[in-house]
Amino acid sequence: MKFLILSLIGLSLLAQPARTQLPSYKSLKFPPIREIKIPDVKTVTLSNGIKVYLLPHHELPVVSGFALVRTGNLFETKDKIGLSGITGSVMRTGGTKSRTGDEINEQLENIAASVESSIGETSGRVSFNSMKENVDEVLAVFKDVLTSPEFRQDKLDLEKTREKASIARRNDDPGSIVRREFANILYGRDNPYGWSQEYEHVDKITREDLVNWHKRYFFPKNIVLAVYGDFQESEMQAKLEKLFADWTVAQPEVPAFPKADTNARPGLYLAEKKDVNQTTFRIGHLAGTLRDKDYPALEVMASVLGGSPFTSRLGSAIRVQRGYAYQIGANWGANYNHPGIFLIVAGTKSENTVPAIKTIQEEVTKFLASEPTEAELQSAKDKILNTFVFNFDNPSKTLSRLVSYDYYGYPKDFIFEYQKAVEAVTRTDVLRVAKQYLNPTNFTYMLVGNPDEFKTPLSELNLPVNKIDLTIPEPKKEAAATSPESITQGKALLTKVMGALGGQGKLSALKDLTQTSEIEVHTGGGAMKANRTSLLILPSVIRQDTDFPFGKMSNFFDGKTGWLKTPQGDTPLAGPILRQNHEQVFRNLLGLVQSGSNADRTVNAISADTLEISDKAGYSTRLVIDPATGLPKKQVYTGLAMNGPPSEVEEVYNSFAEVNGVKLPSSITVLQGGNKFSETKILETKVNTGLKVEDLSKKP
Repeated sequence: MKFLILSLIGLSLLAQPARTQLPSYKSLKFPPIREIKIPDVKTVTLSNGIKVYLLPHHELPVVSGFALVRTGNLFETKDKIGLSGITGSVMRTGGTKSRTGDEINEQLENIAASVESSIGETSGRVSFNSMKENVDEVLAVFKDVLTSPEFRQDKLDLEKTREKASIARRNDDPGSIVRREFANILYGRDNPYGWSQEYEHVDKITREDLVNWHKRYFFPKNIVLAVYGDFQESEMQAKLEKLFADWTVAQPEVPAFPKADTNARPGLYLAEKKDVNQTTFRIGHLAGTLRDKDYPALEVMASVLGGSPFTSRLGSAIRVQRGYAYQIGANWGANYNHPGIFLIVAGTKSENTVPAIKTIQEEVTKFLASEPTEAELQSAKDKILNTFVFNFDNPSKTLSRLVSYDYYGYPKDFIFEYQKAVEAVTRTDVLRVAKQYLNPTNFTYMLVGNPDEFKTPLSELNLPVNKIDLTIPEPKKEAAATSPESITQGKALLTKVMGALGGQGKLSALKDLTQTSEIEVHTGGGAMKANRTSLLILPSVIRQDTDFPFGKMSNFFDGKTGWLKTPQGDTPLAGPILRQNHEQVFRNLLGLVQSGSNADRTVNAISADTLEISDKAGYSTRLVIDPATGLPKKQVYTGLAMNGPPSEVEEVYNSFAEVNGVKLPSSITVLQGGNKFSETKILETKVNTGLKVEDLSKKP
């Protein structure tokens, strides 16, 4: 039977028609790259000085356009970094003199239109998009936003909150860190190309600043306007002339943008991030501009080196052969008017950090020693040219490119000359520009990772290692003025508080505390309850074990260092979390009320019932006292909000309970930004039980 079944199967297979041999992908033939054809764009200047580009395109009943403004964050001053970006956003959200931003939103949504505004590094942009039938209505809104923004205070406040939230989250993603720090190092941190925005800069920005920025840079002769879509040239020109006829403001000519600092900054820079198991890094130095005569050859050179994660030199060595990285690439970055960045970018497991970098160094050295193969050259050129055509695959992109080339002073035939130059690049050219422009001795190495997990130490790279501090400076709050009288009054008031709590003798006798409590945390999704055990060895050792619905969290701090354990794992205290522990020790009420005898602290009376207590490390809080009882009513300080920027925190003491002759808070409410964040009810307190640091430091 078995033989019969096999025979039948064999006959069945013989009965099948023979399979046709499929051709190899290598035999596929592709047509040549489509020739880029630049349409005839009419250019006119309105009577008020606005230069206009018109590109009719009748395929769809849509009209779109944008105004390009010669402005940018390179004109900002160091005390108000971020002003231009906030101005660009609130131009639209803040509405105009006749309508609020919300009213404009509703109006445009009803007719499926949009008007947007922004300001970047070297230009501002206000754009619109409309159905043909509604273009007059949308152009009127566009003109109002461009010429008469109101910058309403509520929208400015909202944008400043968003900016602060962005600052608070800027160290969450390793990729964002390495991009930011790499650029800031290469351009230098003491000029607009490398500045970082902090909370203090956002706090200083006022509505008047936005008004003045708009007044300085938004005037007709400083603007080019491009319109494309379903219209007739003569009709649109007349429409725009009439629309902007009454906008005749003038300002002095805008100066040239500041030049970039091109000094090399070689070395290795490390930003420690203990919560990652992969190192993200960038290697490179400053590059050039699009107008450089060797730019086409340099772009081909970078593509041969790292244009493909599989077939390029770096892709083959790092990813294919050794498996160090999933993504590896190189790029010769060029800007219109200042040097871009040549970079090699990759990410690898922590343990492979040094071997991966060594391999890159070896491959760059080999790359500089010989010409690429003909196949490598052709593949790189094809990749660049095939990608380039997509910059001109619709009228919107084409017009945007043409306007940008004109805005930055490039010749009209730049597109075609660039194409010809790429096609003409030879193997000899690639090696020549690599030797001329690539300088490994000037490479900057920017790493974000956990050095504790590096299998090979960074010292083996023989490079100077510079540590990058990722600490986000808190907003600077002006301290109250001090005088000998206010200091004397402050200490006297603090003595009164100590007396109300039990007196200096009773307070000094406390060596350790153990407290159990119930906590209710209020988040955007509702309230979450938890149980906590807090252990404190005065003055600065803390251990907290908290049982949340999602799992247990434990935190230990010995006054200098410590650890945090969550359901996702444990990590050493670092960055903002470490600072929060320092702040918690500083603000602990038992130590705070004894600040009068601490030489490192200043106790200042700022009113009859409020003390400002600060120390040399920069920590500060205000203690508000109940004049009737002498007991603390609350602390007020700046603290980190959940998933957001620092905000004012009020720690309110609702009630006290006496333990061993000392009155301690038994119910505490915490408000952040005026909103309830948490409520804590102390269930039990034990004092002087002989807690030991070695016991508290043991991980659960």
